[in-house]
Amino acid sequence: MAYQTIDGVRVWGEPDPGALAQAKTCSKHGQVVQTLLMADHHKGYSQPIGGVVVYEGQISPSGVGYDIACGNKAVRTNLLAADIKAQLSGIMDRIARQISFGMGRVNKEQVDHELFDDPDWKVYQAIGRQEHDKLKALAQSQLGTVGSGNHFVDLFEEPVTGQLWIGNHFGSRGFGHKTASGFMNLAAGREFLGRAPGESMEQPPVLLDLNSELGDMYVRAMRLAGRYAYAGRDYVIGQMLSILGAEAELEVHNHHNYAWQERHNGRDTMVVRKGATPSAPGQLGFIGGSMGDISVIVRGKDTAENRDAFYSTVHGAGRTMSRTQAAGKMNWKTRTRSGGLISEERMREAVSSFGVELRGAGTDESPFVYRQLQSVLDAHAETIEVLHVLKPIGVCMAGADEFDPYKD
Repeated sequence: MAYQTIDGVRVWGEPDPGALAQAKTCSKHGQVVQTLLMADHHKGYSQPIGGVVVYEGQISPSGVGYDIACGNKAVRTNLLAADIKAQLSGIMDRIARQISFGMGRVNKEQVDHELFDDPDWKVYQAIGRQEHDKLKALAQSQLGTVGSGNHFVDLFEEPVTGQLWIGNHFGSRGFGHKTASGFMNLAAGREFLGRAPGESMEQPPVLLDLNSELGDMYVRAMRLAGRYAYAGRDYVIGQMLSILGAEAELEVHNHHNYAWQERHNGRDTMVVRKGATPSAPGQLGFIGGSMGDISVIVRGKDTAENRDAFYSTVHGAGRTMSRTQAAGKMNWKTRTRSGGLISEERMREAVSSFGVELRGAGTDESPFVYRQLQSVLDAHAETIEVLHVLKPIGVCMAGADEFDPYKD
């Protein structure tokens, strides 16, 4: 087996002490079946990023996290990358201009969707009229916006075939963030929209029993946020296809911040994956690297090790440097940064040398702050098969100093 077990936690890749300590804390609270760390793991809030906690009869809103249903969608188009390379700069300009990054919209287009008639909005009505109206209005205003942080819209070339792929990465935006904080407030006896004291990096997980009213309401709200995230990623992919004049030949779409009801080893479980991609046998996944690295389409294997992983794998390369370390500390009053290990010149030079046309992005998303994706894929070689290797040729993200409280 390619993993090691440390104090009951199954660990792939090189153990990060901080993330491992968080995983151990998670394993000691609630009805835990198994705690795992994928090879891209690093510290998160309460449950580590790249962490998987398998519960029986419980769910953890802090484990799923604030960006409920963050995930990726990738599409193989009917075009070759060579067909658009001469126009790549102009195409990236159009993507940056027409697709909404950061907090709001770059246009006045109102995205309507059948999702807003979903019966699970009654969860918020049960909490209160103000809560329902506020969150629904926020969700309607942000559907199809990408946000900032590590969220992206990319163009890829598959070197073997020359095919043009497109992909994106984001989640349920402010709607998911306020849903997460709201249920953690309710669990602590506070008002749903009340000001929370702030979640500690080291705090034990917030747990809800699935057979409780609050647990049932959270599961319904989480699934609604999941459908919302799917709708948003679908919408942005549609915008990209329209800009390119392309059609979709193959779609791969998955969450990596979510909880799934699954049966493992004869037991009904709730698998909470934070920064981890589902990898059931035959299941396809899109795993993104940094802007100066490959991304991949993978398929889950039917192996003993994949069963031991509770059908989970990495969601990306994994950070090795914090945002503040990379970009420095931001003063939002003066909109200036101080400190930071990575200069913009160094980032631009690295990305350009990799052959990428870049729009937006700050040095906290530069290739230097991430592991090499291949290194974490190698650690999971017995659980996933790489079907397609994708090289980015165009990357678009929010601007370096875009304020967005929902970015991660």
